[in-house]
Amino acid sequence: MEHLSPVPESVIDALPVLDANQLGRSIRRHTEMEGLPDLDGIKVAIIGVQEDRRAYRNVGCDGAADTIRPYLYQLYKGKWDFGIADLGNLYKGERHTDTLLLLKEIAQEMLQRQIVLITIGGSQELTYANYRGYDSLEQTVNIVSVDARLDVGSEGRDLDHQSYVSHLVLQEPHNLYNFTNLGYQTYFNSPEEIALIDKLFFEAVRLGHIQNQISRTEPFLRDADLVSIDLSAVRQSYNPGTFYTSPHGLSGEDLCAITRYAGMSDRLTQLGLFEYNPRLDRNGQSAHLCAHALWYFFEGVSLRFGDFPIGSRANYEKYTVLVDAEDEVQFYKSPASGRWWIEIPKGGPDSIRTTLAPCDYEDYTEALNGKIPARWWKAQQKA
Repeated sequence: MEHLSPVPESVIDALPVLDANQLGRSIRRHTEMEGLPDLDGIKVAIIGVQEDRRAYRNVGCDGAADTIRPYLYQLYKGKWDFGIADLGNLYKGERHTDTLLLLKEIAQEMLQRQIVLITIGGSQELTYANYRGYDSLEQTVNIVSVDARLDVGSEGRDLDHQSYVSHLVLQEPHNLYNFTNLGYQTYFNSPEEIALIDKLFFEAVRLGHIQNQISRTEPFLRDADLVSIDLSAVRQSYNPGTFYTSPHGLSGEDLCAITRYAGMSDRLTQLGLFEYNPRLDRNGQSAHLCAHALWYFFEGVSLRFGDFPIGSRANYEKYTVLVDAEDEVQFYKSPASGRWWIEIPKGGPDSIRTTLAPCDYEDYTEALNGKIPARWWKAQQKA
């Protein structure tokens, strides 16, 4: 982590006097005087990545972290029993690929230390470097992107913030098991991109499906290793601070609910917040929103229940639903968290092996009404 630079003193100098319960006093910070903080007892670490060379038309997003920090540091901490560290900034490398390599190495080290990493970009193709951090673990990876655009890009397009998803799919090693987009807006995406997501058995959830019932995002976020947020998914009235923002999108409350759900996921190990551009945020509205979203993420981490796959299903409440004369669907409910799972057969129709996929109460009621939930079909295709 020798490539990380301290949090600038100018960020600290701009703060009012903080009391002991504000985050600026409780977060262990990388400073010029003391260097990197001790990571013993740290559960969550923050880094800023000052990279915007592939952020076409949104140049300036490299300054996001240092603009968000003063708003974050002034918030009061919740009843959290874990440590948070701010490791400072990763400056852009000589080449774009150098930045990606350095970020990959940092992500890999945090994963090995079992520290949840928050990456504040910078542009969203940095998600690719976050993803490559899992390579040495030799595990499959589930990614959730919160974005108005699918970011697949055209065939053969170089890696940038609007094509990184195709690189997740095509580049070796092929660790990607599932990709889910939450909040895409149809008119921003070509029919070919939408069809490709479906063809790959990935998920794309339209804005209209979640906008008035944001709890529908929770099962997707519960199953994620990495959540990548493009701030332009939040509508312009809440979020002027990015070039690609538009009149429609998520609300600020929606964003905070999503980051809280992400934090609650026992599986999640990385969160990325990308495309915030301080040059376009004259009154600090978007920076303030980002700080709130991070606060809710911390709150979510404090509420982790140790549910499946961390814990066993042995003590879960089991519900068997007879969908028709022949088909049974098994549901499980955690008595600790109240969350639901649906049982998915693995290895073909004759196999006795099963796994659990996150679902919600609406999936259970759908089965009670005689219909196998779409979530079951999607998971079965990939099992």
